Amino acid sequence: MKKFSYLAVMTAFLSTGLSAQAVLPDVNQAFSEIGLNVKTVADSTVPGMLQVQTDKGLFFISENKQYLFEGNIYDLKNKKLVNEDILKGIRKTGLKDFNDSVIEFKAANEKYVIHVFTDTSCGYCRKLHNEMADLNKAGITVRYLAFPRGGIQSATYDELQSIWCSKDAKQALTDAKGGKAVKQASCQNNVAQQYELGQSFGISGTPALILPDGSLIPGYQPAAALVAALSQKTP
Repeated sequence: MKKFSYLAVMTAFLSTGLSAQAVLPDVNQAFSEIGLNVKTVADSTVPGMLQVQTDKGLFFISENKQYLFEGNIYDLKNKKLVNEDILKGIRKTGLKDFNDSVIEFKAANEKYVIHVFTDTSCGYCRKLHNEMADLNKAGITVRYLAFPRGGIQSATYDELQSIWCSKDAKQALTDAKGGKAVKQASCQNNVAQQYELGQSFGISGTPALILPDGSLIPGYQPAAALVAALSQKTP
């Protein structure tokens, strides 16, 4: 997807004054022309803009349907990122649909639950997993979701499917992160859907940590730093 290709597409939109629902067909068509699938369109807290949640993250378009904004929008008055504030709620809602398909490493004395999009070929994912005992001891339950960075045609995707289909998925994931071969297995699984979910959250790399309030930490965090972040962000 090339940047600066949006404006030509957006000029085909209708005139100003329409609600988010009224422009939905036009938004769908325009975004499909630039390789994005629209999930939802809503009125935005940013005056003069609509917010569009796509399969590749959150975007904003002007109400005159001419300009598309890619990137962070900062609220100077309230001192916060508008994008992140919106995505927190989207992530919390989206994760609920995958409660039954995560690979969970549960803390005995659970204080926090985090979701981690992971890839078996990611060095920092392995580093994070090696600290699982410390994380669980600190009261952090880790729920893994699959995010094959190479896409659904990659060898990692196949390996993640085998892990999710293993009789002991936790052990299979631990083995893979330790460099051991994973026995090939097949079953009905939603590894592809988990990958798509991560992309819709704006995730492009691993590990990607979703905290209980829906906020995103991209990349590895030591256990101590993660505990500190959780104590500040958990409602």
